[in-house]
Amino acid sequence: MAVTMADVARRAGTSIAVVSYVVNDGPRPVAARTRERVIAAAAELGYRHNRVAAALRSGSSGLVGVVLPDTVNPYFAALGRRLEEALTASGKLMVVANSGYDGRRQATAIEALLGAQVDGLIIVSASGADDPAGPATEEGASVVYVHHRPPGSATTLVAADNEAGVAAAVAHLREHGHARIDFLAGPTDEGPVGDRVAAWRATGVPGELLRSAFGRAAAARLVAGLGTVPRALVVATDEQAVGVLAACGAAGVDVPGRLALISCDGSPETAFTVPPLTAVEQPLAEMARQSVRHLLGEPVPGGTPAATLTVRRSCGCPHPGFPTP
Repeated sequence: MAVTMADVARRAGTSIAVVSYVVNDGPRPVAARTRERVIAAAAELGYRHNRVAAALRSGSSGLVGVVLPDTVNPYFAALGRRLEEALTASGKLMVVANSGYDGRRQATAIEALLGAQVDGLIIVSASGADDPAGPATEEGASVVYVHHRPPGSATTLVAADNEAGVAAAVAHLREHGHARIDFLAGPTDEGPVGDRVAAWRATGVPGELLRSAFGRAAAARLVAGLGTVPRALVVATDEQAVGVLAACGAAGVDVPGRLALISCDGSPETAFTVPPLTAVEQPLAEMARQSVRHLLGEPVPGGTPAATLTVRRSCGCPHPGFPTP
């Protein structure tokens, strides 16, 4: 038979209510020694917290749904990891769903998560998706967007301020002697990519706005089809930048000798490309921390997190060596 709170209470020499306070982290405080005794008794007996039963009793499941476009994408995988760390630190368990960049699939995932009685949702919105904040609120769940939200939505968004980071990227390439700096973006200017394009335009640097579908393959095809490869290029996403590197490698175009390249996500994998990518790095840990605080209704100090330039080899700087783990 399953071990119950009553079994743990008997072993710990305390009440069932105290065991509940320890297991559910409240609503009343428990003395440190008593808490340790309860935790030890639960471990000895192999007690497993029943979240479903707890949700029925308290109205809170302790679960938070996180909807990402693609957990295989290194940037969103890194963001998901930071969100999990922040949620775990707040005593919440993360449940992840992939939207596949598709609005209908996102809606299905959100419906399933609400059916699982999640306490809240943290969403990277898929392009063209509806805003689920209203229906989610009616279900008793709060919603926070991170990185991207639907156009026109008034729901809280936590995203990096890319203006200073992109300006630093352009200034850095100018220091390398590049008077013209092109920008590679996606097919539209929706969301953070549009913010990065706007930041590039605001620098006033001469250059062409290049467009392709998102992803490595699309960027590789675009570069392969260009009559003349740019001399300096800022790229909206890491996936696209990896595609540019692949196309240049296949064509024998030296990076950074022939093409100076800077990406705009800064996921951990960019440190291990060939050459390592200089990148406008998104402050994922701070974005995750602020998202969770907003979700839980806690104060959010610190202002808008800023993206910063991380210099490596692809821009033309000397190789700094491999980063330490």
